Amino acid sequence: MDSVIDARHVSEPGLVVLDITAADEETALALMDELQQLWATSGITEIRRDPTRPGVRARVHADIRRTNPGNEAGIPHAGEEQTATADQ
Repeated sequence: MDSVIDARHVSEPGLVVLDITAADEETALALMDELQQLWATSGITEIRRDPTRPGVRARVHADIRRTNPGNEAGIPHAGEEQTATADQ
């Protein structure tokens, strides 16, 4: 991915940015879906294809400290408020 990882995305232990490279869109989508079942994530993100590189790419932001058992909304983006859940 060419975009810069902002310091707020990794400002504390447990916050991660995952750059995904997969053979095809279906594989990338399946992985992002599984990740959002485990943790609070930015959800299913845009998949990019670069004709000069093999496969497809995506980026997911995750908070691995928070599980996401009910498949609740993803991590709030800048300016959005986060609502408390039972497991927080």
